Amino acid sequence: AILSISACSKSSNTSSASEKEQMISYAKANSINYTEDASGILYEITNPGTGTKPSVSSTITVTYKGKLLNGSQFDAGTITYPLNSLIQGWQIAVPKIAPGGSMKVLIPSNLGYGAQGAGSSIPPNSPLYFEITLNAVR
Repeated sequence: AILSISACSKSSNTSSASEKEQMISYAKANSINYTEDASGILYEITNPGTGTKPSVSSTITVTYKGKLLNGSQFDAGTITYPLNSLIQGWQIAVPKIAPGGSMKVLIPSNLGYGAQGAGSSIPPNSPLYFEITLNAVR
């Protein structure tokens, strides 16, 4: 479970127009009322939570579910990790909520696993969808 969201390397590629279209189509088809971040992620905060929001240097405990845009789930669970050791898309998205908060996030491949993908479950150049609940910050 942990390997699926741990950052292996950073990609400097930008997301393609085609990926953005796929992400927008997924959001519309799944009734995600998204906001677009300047980074290219699309997110909907379903519960803002309360208290202090994490920074990239925080250690977070989250419950999450990860899917490819074809709907297949590649991972789910509860983990505690330093936020700065996770994929860039999470480093951008998770600080938007506080403990107890939850969100839906679409991450372009350049902020996920890029051209290398991750194992056999995440193909190269795959935008990702996550449902994230932030349980705790330290």
